[in-house]
Amino acid sequence: MDNNVSQNVAPKQEDDEIDILEILMFLKTKWKFLLVFLLLGLFAGGVAAMWMRPAYKSDILLQVDVKGNKSSKALGEMGALLDVSTPSEAEMQLIKSRMVLSSVVEEQRLCYSAVPLDKVDRLLHREGRMDLEFLSIPRAVSEAKIKIKARVLPDSTKFELLGEDDAVLLKGEVGETYRQPYAGDTLAICVRSMKARPGQTFLLGATHPQMAVAGLLGGLSVSEEGKNSGIIRVSMQHAYPDRVADILNSIANTYLKQNIEMRSAEAKKTLDFLEEQLPSVKAKLDSSEQKLTSFRNANGTIDLSGETRVHLEKDVSLQQRLLELEQKKQEALRLFQAEHPTVRTIEQQQARLYGEIAKQKKAADKLPKTQQEFLSLQEEVEVNNKLYTNLLNNIQQLRVVQAGEVGNVRIVDQAYVPIKPAKPNRKLIFGGVALAFLLLGCAIVLVRRMSHNGVASSTEVEQATGIGVYGKLPMLGKGTENNVLDPVVHEKPDEPFAEAVRALRTALEFSLFADGKKVLMVSGLIEGVGKSFVSTNLACSFAMSGKKVLLVDMDLRRGRMFKKGHKGLCEMLRAEKFDDEYIEVVSENYHIIGSGKRVVNPGDLLNKNRFGTFLDTFRKKYDLIILDTPPVFQCSDALLVEKYADYLLCVLKQSAHSMDNIQEALSTFDRSTETPLPKAFVFNKCERHSGYGYGGYYGYYGYKKY
Repeated sequence: MDNNVSQNVAPKQEDDEIDILEILMFLKTKWKFLLVFLLLGLFAGGVAAMWMRPAYKSDILLQVDVKGNKSSKALGEMGALLDVSTPSEAEMQLIKSRMVLSSVVEEQRLCYSAVPLDKVDRLLHREGRMDLEFLSIPRAVSEAKIKIKARVLPDSTKFELLGEDDAVLLKGEVGETYRQPYAGDTLAICVRSMKARPGQTFLLGATHPQMAVAGLLGGLSVSEEGKNSGIIRVSMQHAYPDRVADILNSIANTYLKQNIEMRSAEAKKTLDFLEEQLPSVKAKLDSSEQKLTSFRNANGTIDLSGETRVHLEKDVSLQQRLLELEQKKQEALRLFQAEHPTVRTIEQQQARLYGEIAKQKKAADKLPKTQQEFLSLQEEVEVNNKLYTNLLNNIQQLRVVQAGEVGNVRIVDQAYVPIKPAKPNRKLIFGGVALAFLLLGCAIVLVRRMSHNGVASSTEVEQATGIGVYGKLPMLGKGTENNVLDPVVHEKPDEPFAEAVRALRTALEFSLFADGKKVLMVSGLIEGVGKSFVSTNLACSFAMSGKKVLLVDMDLRRGRMFKKGHKGLCEMLRAEKFDDEYIEVVSENYHIIGSGKRVVNPGDLLNKNRFGTFLDTFRKKYDLIILDTPPVFQCSDALLVEKYADYLLCVLKQSAHSMDNIQEALSTFDRSTETPLPKAFVFNKCERHSGYGYGGYYGYYGYKKY
């Protein structure tokens, strides 16, 4: 039953441990403040959800032909193991290139914008729409940041253009192009279509094509479906569903057209080269035929033997094969270096053909001279004729290829006009903003609590001091605690505060009456913690339980229970005997002695043995004497009284004292007596977490038996 209570205190926890339940209970006490933030959040969330413009999403699907990937073929099976770039990666970069997007920006008139300005219409989702075909704003106007606006006239097909200070610049009609001198230049506009209510206003703007391309690129999402699948998906979002479909389809068509043109460009270059070579080859053929004809006219008809004919056919065949190998060599050199095995193989085949041609020439030298000349002329005609024929065939084939080129990309899915917007998720925005405001309110409450820099946890006090906290008294309404003469436990016994006082009384009974202690000293650290209010209610509660209680106001400087003209403790200590005339009888078991006439230096009265005699006299008459002493940090009166008391109840205001102040007060109390007085703490003005009584529940705060 003494002050050795540290052994009964709960095991010490980590200093930085956060009690989530305590935080939630504290937030619950601030429900009115948080409700205001929640209502603000609901309003702001509703406005934010309605304010966001809808965004419609669509996509296109393209397929890239991966069969012609030469690098994969060259690597064979190893291509699947190495990080080899696929055609899809190159095609995706081409889709996002300025070469493609610049054409789309120009075709879809993405440089021009008309943004609705009416905020009420935006909240009500009835904004109009204006599409521009052409807009040219003078540079001086743009640099001066003068806003050009268009306002819809009562005739829904007509509008008026507004300049600085909403001055009317011109009036126009949909589909017509207008030019107006303005700011030393020409202002030009053509509205392609308009769907808006009369009076709606639009902010017009014209951006540089490069900026428009950058904006379009930023809104595009280009990705490959699967790994090395060759399927490319291009998607984007726009405020208007038909516009997003038009823009994506324009991207697909422009890209497909440029892909075909790029692939047919090589065929066109080859065709142009062959067509340039055709006249010279035809001239050689005509010249060789002319020479052969002249030879025949001069020498007559020459009858070739079978051997000579075989020799001629073989020579022509060798020349034809040599020509074909030369074409293969030229094509191989476009793909490989001259040292590549493929090129070397072709050169070796050519060398063999040259050897065979040389043998044929030696064999021809054995023929008669006339037949040799005829054979040479005939061979030249046959070779030139073959060359000319092949050239014509190649030209015809290239023309067919150029006309029928389809590229290596095809459009699998065209963009569709979306029915529902993809964004915003209004429910998510509404809930998110409301939750954000609620969390903001919680943060403000917790920061304000932390800014007090005071102890709010009973566990923390018990761990730091080794002294038990016997109760937590909830905060009452404003002005209630100023009335110390009307105890709540008597006037409103169903209040949570009254129930908490009864729990405190029960805890004190184990510490006081078990050892015959009768004098309970109630003190505090500073003024304003509700010490006198706690003393009054505790005394009344003991009296209501059947104990005969005397409450003594020990604040002789400015007692709270002082009544003007009424004698009290000051007069009693100066009198010869302790008469009952100084005692105010509240009820049969509840008596009060006020402070009496206030004195400047009460230490003179308390230092004398007269006060000890006073307590000894009334110990015999009462079951409990409660001494309501002044705060320990504001005067020394409490320290003078401590040596006469049996038990000390220190009243702490929740979140009002630092742990250093609490420990300093305990040290001050212990130094004033030879034997430290048994002590207990009680938290006053606590945030109400829950109730208990006839009207509700109040959470019992546990106490320990010492």
